[in-house]
Amino acid sequence: MRSRRFIIVAGLVGVLLVGAVGAYAYDHSRRETIADGLVVGGVPLGGLKPDAARAKLQQQLRSSLSRPVVVTYDRQRFALSPRVAHVRARYDAMIDEAVSRSREGSIFARVGRGVTGGGVDEHLRARVVYDRRAVDRFVDGVATRLDRPPRDATISFSGSSLGAVEGQPGVTVDTRRLRRAVARELRSVSGDRTVVARASSVRPKVETAALAKRYPTVVTVDRANFKLYLWKGLRVAKEYVVAIGQIGLDTPAGLYAIQNKAVDPVWSVPNSAWAGDLAGTVVPPGPSNPIKARWMGIFDGAGIHGTDADYSLGTAASHGCVRMAIPDVIELYDQVPVGTPIYIA
Repeated sequence: MRSRRFIIVAGLVGVLLVGAVGAYAYDHSRRETIADGLVVGGVPLGGLKPDAARAKLQQQLRSSLSRPVVVTYDRQRFALSPRVAHVRARYDAMIDEAVSRSREGSIFARVGRGVTGGGVDEHLRARVVYDRRAVDRFVDGVATRLDRPPRDATISFSGSSLGAVEGQPGVTVDTRRLRRAVARELRSVSGDRTVVARASSVRPKVETAALAKRYPTVVTVDRANFKLYLWKGLRVAKEYVVAIGQIGLDTPAGLYAIQNKAVDPVWSVPNSAWAGDLAGTVVPPGPSNPIKARWMGIFDGAGIHGTDADYSLGTAASHGCVRMAIPDVIELYDQVPVGTPIYIA
């Protein structure tokens, strides 16, 4: 009886040894074979050895990875080519990972899958690398093309009218978000490789509705018609008849601001031929001073002042200044602070 039991046990041990040896030999023979059901970058590689798997990956992924990433915004398009971005697929790393995942688990689990035709049902991402600096340059270039600073609302000046020029909002591209989206598409082997740039709107500091507050007082001079207009809240508050510079001593045209003011000003006579014996002198307030009552400096010695030569109003008679009747210049003076815009047409 003992001899018989020994033979049975020995036989069972022998069968187990033979089975173990056979299982090991079978598993060893498939040590580089990728398990059924394993997919890399959307490409099924089950049952393939590394060389065949690499060839299949290259064939399947080459087309996707050769297409540029296109960024769109409204009707504008910007393309980043794989060559510029130095896009490379790491095929060896993908194959190594696939083989490694195929070898996970016990030898019995692996042999069992092989014998029964089972699989691992696992999807691995494609390993794709690119040059981050190239992406940064591309995104910065897109932002440079698309970014637009806001434009404040402002005034359109003429001698006898004021018009509002509406402000425009600015645009700022979300570069951080765009950089992530471009990188994601460069690594992708299944997307359409198109990214929609996102941008935020930047409101102008001065909007059209705020123009009246920004320009509470404006003065315009219509030289052709010898008129000065005082504007309050962008509406005409008063209209005055004035004299302007004679030919050769023209009142300077353009947009200026009231630089300084004085009551009963002294007159620092320009050192010019037309000043005669007074050239370079200083004339104090009084009957002999032609700068009557008030002074509002504009530019390079020119300004607005009163005159007792009322007959000159409505003509080109001054030496470059804007002359007003004395009651008018006194009235205007108190309503025009330093810094007030003055447009001379």
